[in-house]
Amino acid sequence: MVKLGDNVAVHYKGTLTDGTVFDSSEGREPLEFQVGSGMVIAGFDSGVTGMAIGEKKTVHIPVEDAYGPASEEMIFTFNRLDIPDDIPLDVGGTLNMHNGQQAMPVIVREVSATTVVLDGNHPLAGQDLIFEIELVAIN
Repeated sequence: MVKLGDNVAVHYKGTLTDGTVFDSSEGREPLEFQVGSGMVIAGFDSGVTGMAIGEKKTVHIPVEDAYGPASEEMIFTFNRLDIPDDIPLDVGGTLNMHNGQQAMPVIVREVSATTVVLDGNHPLAGQDLIFEIELVAIN
């Protein structure tokens, strides 16, 4: 049985509540992580705790135990003229915003003739998540 501190390997499929698949280990090596180390979201950690090798289960992870609620403080509006023309501004596309010391990925949410709205929230922030998990190994 999986306990805090164990190194585990799992296959998984992550979906939103509407059934949209956002990630899966299908066709890849299993995901390996140490339970409780912060390598995965809290709800995933607690979801595998107590599982036995070969066991499969579905875990519903609320926003608070996933990527948290979306924050308005992470939405940035810029003057379109302040963004160089060579930067692609496709709605839904991802850019890296730099603060002089580090890069932060942002999603282009809106583009108009005068403004650009960028979202620095994690793409899954504000979402309840569902994972189908199969425990492959405990190391």
